[in-house]
Amino acid sequence: MPRTTRSKQSPPPPPPYLRIVADIRRRVADGELAPGDRVPSTRQIAREWGVALATATKALARLGREGVVEARPRVGTVVAGPAKEPRPRGEHPLEAAPRRLPPPPELLTRERIVEAAVEIADAEGLAALSMRGVAARLGVAAMSPYRYVDSKEDLVLLMADAAFGEAEYPDAATFPDDWRARVELGTRTLWRLYRKHPWLAQLHPLSRPLMLPNLMVHAEWMLSALDGHGLDPVTMFDLHVLLYGYVQGLAVNLEREEQAAASTGLTEDEWLDGQAAAMERIVTSPRFPVVGRVITGLGDGYDLDLDALLEFGLRPLLDGIAVMVEAGAEGASDAGT
Repeated sequence: MPRTTRSKQSPPPPPPYLRIVADIRRRVADGELAPGDRVPSTRQIAREWGVALATATKALARLGREGVVEARPRVGTVVAGPAKEPRPRGEHPLEAAPRRLPPPPELLTRERIVEAAVEIADAEGLAALSMRGVAARLGVAAMSPYRYVDSKEDLVLLMADAAFGEAEYPDAATFPDDWRARVELGTRTLWRLYRKHPWLAQLHPLSRPLMLPNLMVHAEWMLSALDGHGLDPVTMFDLHVLLYGYVQGLAVNLEREEQAAASTGLTEDEWLDGQAAAMERIVTSPRFPVVGRVITGLGDGYDLDLDALLEFGLRPLLDGIAVMVEAGAEGASDAGT
């Protein structure tokens, strides 16, 4: 009987999560991902590699144990190590702009204090703001800001007025009789301010409006857009508050998302990935048939984009206001005949 020889079997390929680990490790070693750079989220890894979320999570956990990546508050999962500030393209090191030095105490002004406070709130959130922190940022004695601002509460009002003052509105004559274009511009201008200064949306409820001159500029723009179309004062003001509340209601989530990222160390994608099991139970539960059907229909292509949601909701809002404006115009015409 002829003797057979067993062919050598090649070793099995490494598990998918180890291949992902090796690829991200290579990107870091090649400098493609530098210290402080965000690494792909579990959802991005799952899409790129065609693996389950659990496999992607396992890969990132392995990289974390190896010290290749780390979770940073308000940032997410990044390459471990100190982040370097990028130099503008084409700039020679000797031509780099010098660091801005704190002002000498004798040059301290209310405007400088407000500017420093806004920078802190923009970077770290309103909860991180303190008079002592402002003084430290300006390089002055802890009590120095109190010579110009009585309290933190007063400082926050000054900050808000300065932030709202950044809005620029064109001459109303640019939009002759086009109330809708004016309202759209005012709404988007307010949204951009909240985008730039997320803490602004946290300052007050609609029932306690801020009496700030620069916020009244926005109110004047919106109310004057609605003026002259047969709407009574109560209706005009209700519509103004409705639009303001719509923007503010979406904008409060900007600061809250940053706070959630800071407290958990997880990005939005990473947090959602951790809810996969709970979501699966809801989707498959007979208690929520429509919820399950709709969520299943979303697939993996749905991202809650607040900018897109603002535009999506603004259109039907303005369509509804248009009906009221047309009715008001007809009423005013009938009253004049």
